[in-house]
Amino acid sequence: MIIKNIKKQISKNPILLYMKGSPNLPNCGFSSQAVKILLKCNTPFSYVDVLEHPDIRLELPKISHWPTYPQLWIDSELIGGSDIMMEMYKKGELQNLIKRIKLKYNLKTNNSDNITKAS
Repeated sequence: MIIKNIKKQISKNPILLYMKGSPNLPNCGFSSQAVKILLKCNTPFSYVDVLEHPDIRLELPKISHWPTYPQLWIDSELIGGSDIMMEMYKKGELQNLIKRIKLKYNLKTNNSDNITKAS
């Protein structure tokens, strides 16, 4: 059941961050860095606080084959953690990917209302 829910979250949310804490109150430095990078990309995104959902925290690595958090998923594909996000951001790759996804899904430019908790 939980794996089905995770797959639904991933497919339903074009830009999804599994993180520790929330964008307003990240619970670790890596999650904080991931949020800052997404905000710099000026994009709406959804998030799941894995500390509120220990079942997701345990099961997601089995799907993603990525053991740590945060995990950024874009268009149902795992991008990686904050280190990969930063590397892609510095090269302009993350901005280009997000730009394509925003066009594909008609996502509007980010403001505080565009950060949503994934269900």
